[in-house]
Amino acid sequence: MDNEIPKIDLPEDIITGKLMNAEILNLYTNFPCRIKAEIFVFCRQGNIEASINLERFRIGSNQIVTVLPGSILQIHRIEGEVELYFVGFSSQFVKQVNPVKSIVDIAYAIKRMPVLTINPDVADAIYGNLASLIRTRETFRITNQNFNKQLLLMIIYGLGVAYEKEKPTTEQLTPGERISQEFTQLVIDYYVEERNVSFYAQKLGITPAYLSTVIKQMTGKTCTDIIADMVIMDAKAQLKSTTLPVQEIAYSLHFPNVSFFGKYFKRHVGMGPMEYRNGKEV
Repeated sequence: MDNEIPKIDLPEDIITGKLMNAEILNLYTNFPCRIKAEIFVFCRQGNIEASINLERFRIGSNQIVTVLPGSILQIHRIEGEVELYFVGFSSQFVKQVNPVKSIVDIAYAIKRMPVLTINPDVADAIYGNLASLIRTRETFRITNQNFNKQLLLMIIYGLGVAYEKEKPTTEQLTPGERISQEFTQLVIDYYVEERNVSFYAQKLGITPAYLSTVIKQMTGKTCTDIIADMVIMDAKAQLKSTTLPVQEIAYSLHFPNVSFFGKYFKRHVGMGPMEYRNGKEV
């Protein structure tokens, strides 16, 4: 098993389905996971509280959730009876689809706003189309790659139309909002190797002092807090979902020794790594 946040991919090019039972989702409420696949979820019923790339969302009826490859997902709470329709594409399959500029632009909009509320009338149409798609694939066992590629492009372009209506809110980002989003993405990419604020400031082409000021204004947290959030999230995931020795987990997160890791973990969590592994999440 990899010494990092558990990765989840799909065993087939495409998987479609309807989820009426929260038990599967409950498997992911104890720890975060990195999604390698590209997954589209339409929530017809129920309420789910989840984090996507450290940002917390409350997902309810008539909302579409898009989880892009590489995203870190954690489900915190599930309320009520759920009814979810989903279409997922494996990481290997997604790589085969040519990333033309329009798709890249749509992906950027999705990254900024992965949860999108749909008009009830449009939601009814989506619900009908997804239900029909699922029945069709199950009935005819469609595995044709060209069909699957066209399906992925159709979903992405369809989302593009929906996001087009959100341009006033998604494109008019302030400089501070843009820096905050780019900083968070960089932390997701580099937190294992880099915890120095200067590294991230250099990547963004600004001074560490300016970066710290902007992040504090935008999030209420310090840059160090956000980096620590990712490190602790990864550590918790490994402690709960693997049997790796604490020493290996410490080394996987680039701590010089297990003692330093233990002190760092306790400072941020309130208990030591083994106490956390054997007890309840706090």
